[in-house]
Amino acid sequence: MRLLLAEDEDELSRALVTLLKRNNYSVDAVSNGQDALDYLETGVYDGAILDIMMPQMDGITVLKKIRASGSSVPVLLLTARAEIDDRVLGLDAGADDYLTKPFAMKELLARIRAMTRRRSDTTNNLLTFGNVTLDRASYQLSGPNTSFKLSGKEFQMLELLMINPGQVISAEQFMEKIWGFDSETENNVVWVYLSYLRKKLSSLGADIAIKAVRGVGYSIEKT
Repeated sequence: MRLLLAEDEDELSRALVTLLKRNNYSVDAVSNGQDALDYLETGVYDGAILDIMMPQMDGITVLKKIRASGSSVPVLLLTARAEIDDRVLGLDAGADDYLTKPFAMKELLARIRAMTRRRSDTTNNLLTFGNVTLDRASYQLSGPNTSFKLSGKEFQMLELLMINPGQVISAEQFMEKIWGFDSETENNVVWVYLSYLRKKLSSLGADIAIKAVRGVGYSIEKT
């Protein structure tokens, strides 16, 4: 799952990025509202954590702009303000949740899980293509022969393929969606994870396969 963190306090931002990555989230971090808006407009995020008080553009304005554009990405607002009116303002602007600083890291993680779970509840948690089923809640991949619990990266890659069957997805698109714009990871990591998924699909007895389109990307198709 990929998150955007918009927080202008450098020390807090670094701590949050470390915490989120340790909990298997992919994270892009920005320190001002304009960058937050630009990143969110790409549509690649599964959730966003926005500080309200930021340079260039405040979090409420960012939130209003993405909601006006039709984005339904879950948003958790962070703020030092504890007044009821401020919370109401944020929620009325389209926030899914609101957390006042200082906060416990365990609570932040629980709030993120809750808001992203609410979004997944509006869609089918089970993705099925051919004779294979992917459970979005448990990361369980099942087929005629057996089942596997996927790692975070494996799950995100297969989910992206299964919600776009037959569509070619480039290595660059995988990198942007899963590893992030600023990742220093080499593109060949995509091939490595796809090879893991191919072996698991084979062991499942799947009637679908991940196919490479030379020089273009990868797609999932029925065999």
